[in-house]
Amino acid sequence: MAVLTDRFGRVFPYLRLSVIEACNFSCSYCLPDGYQARPDLPVPLRLDEIRRLLHAFAAVGMRKVRLTGGEPSLRKDLTEIIRIAADTPGVGTVAMTTNGSLLRKRLGDWKSAGLTALNVSVDALDSARFARITGHDRLDELLLGIDEALDAGLRQVKLNAVLLRGLNDDQLPAWLAYLRDRPVGLRFIELMQTGCNLNYFKQHHYRAEVLETELRALGWSAQPRAADAGPAIDYAHPGYAGRIGIIAPYAKDFCTGCNRLRVTASGDLRLCLFGNTGTALRPLLQSDDQSDLLQARLLGQLGVKAAGHGLHSGQTGLIPHLASIGG
Repeated sequence: MAVLTDRFGRVFPYLRLSVIEACNFSCSYCLPDGYQARPDLPVPLRLDEIRRLLHAFAAVGMRKVRLTGGEPSLRKDLTEIIRIAADTPGVGTVAMTTNGSLLRKRLGDWKSAGLTALNVSVDALDSARFARITGHDRLDELLLGIDEALDAGLRQVKLNAVLLRGLNDDQLPAWLAYLRDRPVGLRFIELMQTGCNLNYFKQHHYRAEVLETELRALGWSAQPRAADAGPAIDYAHPGYAGRIGIIAPYAKDFCTGCNRLRVTASGDLRLCLFGNTGTALRPLLQSDDQSDLLQARLLGQLGVKAAGHGLHSGQTGLIPHLASIGG
């Protein structure tokens, strides 16, 4: 079987599929003015197109798919998308990243359809801070939903928090208290510059390596990385049930461990979150007999994947904001 491998020897078993660009939150680091629909935006992939896409990716080595947005729960057929992903031969992990706004209403349906892993964005454990960052005063509801997800027996439950200088960079004690008895993963994500957030980035960028130094001083130690894991470096501590992951895109050699590809909601393949080009896959998603051509296109595109992103020189590529491709 052909495997998705690039010229640098990196293997790609992990696909992040955006299912919708729209989002119902207005996070200050992503969509501070809320989502603004564009009349020229292509409609998201249909269910039959998603099925063909996932089957082709699985045929060339994809074993983990993460559904993202925007906010994926805004798609009324999300449960069916989860079911399609779970029924794809070879796929072992069906994950989703969500803001949690519909978590308590839909969790049972999502799990029954085959969802195995869940990431919920929670940028602060203080209600006022959370509301200031996201534009929504819904922290208590989200935390209840996370506890329900833990009780539901999902294979993995994680929380995502974007590191923001002056907004949540003093929250570590609260997070540590939260993790002491909860078997969740908390991922701190270093703020990244995008096409429309330069001023915000300059004001609130906080280097993840500062937090890593603090964690090591508190007795946390880095753990081995699984083959299909995301970009986080995981830290564990014997006194805590939870773990902490650090995603540091500005760290040296960050891209050497890249193992994931992205497809936008309208079917464009993105080899890098901050790449300058996209490849339209939708024309090859119109019938089942196009699968061989689609697989060949996927394998061919890996030959032009760059060694790393250009964030250090301010090159943010095609991405205007993280909601446009799912982060």
